[in-house]
Amino acid sequence: MLRAFLRTAAARARSRPSRPAQDDDVLLDAPDDRLAPALLAAARGEHTPAAGLLAGTREAAEWEHRDGYTTRLAAFSRSRSEWLDTWRATAPEDPGATLVASRLAVARHWDSPDRAELLRRLVPAVTAAAEAAGPDPVPWRTALDAARGAGAGHAEFERLWAQAVRRSPHHYGCHVAALEYLAAASPGAHRECLDFAETAAQDAPEDALVRALPLRAAFTCLRATGTGVGSATGVPPRDLRVRLDAAADRAVALSAAHPVADPWAAELRNLLAYVLVRLDRRADAAEQLRLTGPYVTSFPWDRETDDPLGRFLQVRADVRAAVAAAPPTTGSGHPRSGRGGRVGRGDH
Repeated sequence: MLRAFLRTAAARARSRPSRPAQDDDVLLDAPDDRLAPALLAAARGEHTPAAGLLAGTREAAEWEHRDGYTTRLAAFSRSRSEWLDTWRATAPEDPGATLVASRLAVARHWDSPDRAELLRRLVPAVTAAAEAAGPDPVPWRTALDAARGAGAGHAEFERLWAQAVRRSPHHYGCHVAALEYLAAASPGAHRECLDFAETAAQDAPEDALVRALPLRAAFTCLRATGTGVGSATGVPPRDLRVRLDAAADRAVALSAAHPVADPWAAELRNLLAYVLVRLDRRADAAEQLRLTGPYVTSFPWDRETDDPLGRFLQVRADVRAAVAAAPPTTGSGHPRSGRGGRVGRGDH
C-alpha cells in the first residue's frame, strides 16, 4: 500500500494537463491528499488519522466527502480490520468508528447468498446508529443501502428516506441509494428513475454533486436495457434518448467546474465517459478521459468485469482510435464518432 501511495504522489508530480495520461501513469482508486494519510496509518494499525479525518468532515458538514471517505475506509477494513477493532474498543461512542463499522457490515453481507436475511437482521442496528448520529445524513445512506439489500417494502424504505432528506435534502449518496432502490423495485421504470433524478438535480445548488444524479440514472437505464445508439439490442426511443443526452450534458457542465486531473471529480468523469460512449458521443467521451487524467475509478467499469483498470484502458484506446479516425464534423448537435454504442467488448 505504501508503494501505491508513493506512486500516486509521483504521478501527480509528473502530470501535465496538456499531456494525455500514459498507461503507466494510470492509478486505480487513488486516494486524495486527505484520505491517503489515514489509509497509510490504518495499514500500520493506527486509527487516529482516520478518526480525525471523519471528525473534521462531521464538524464541517462535508457530507459528500464524509460519505466517500467512509466507503474507502470500510473497503480497506474488509481485508484488514485490526485498526478499526482497536478504534472501536478505544472509543466505542465515536460516531466515525460506528459509521465505518456499519458500512463494513453492510458490505460484508452484500455478496452473501443469504444477503437479504443477513441484512434484514442488521437493519435495526444500522438504523439505531443513524438515529443516534444527530444531523449527519451519511449513516442514513448506509441504512438505505441495508434496507435495499434486505428487500424492504416501500413504506419502510420511505420512512428511512424521510429521515435522510430531513438531515440533508441534497446528499448525493442518499439519493443514489434511493435511485437504486427504485430501479430494483420497479424494473423497467427508466422514465420514473429519470423523473426522480431530474427533480433532485433541478432543486439542488449549482455546485451540489446531486446535480449528477441524472447521469447515474442514465447509467442505470443503459445498463438495464443494454441499449445504445447502433448497438445490437436496438436504439432507445427518441424521447428517452433526449433525456439521456440531457443528463450527460448536465454532467459535462458539472465536470467543467472542477480542475483537470482532480481526484475528487474522477468518479464523475469516469461515469460520464462511460455514458457518453454508450450514447456514441466519442469526441465528448475523449474530452472527459483527458480531464480525468491518471485517475481511474473502479465504478463504473467494475459493473462489467473483474478487471476495471483493464476495461478502462481498453475503452480509452478504442475512443482515441475512433476519434482519430473520424472525419471532421460540421453543423450542430453532439459530436459523433466511431460506431456502435457499447463500451468495449463483452458489454452486458
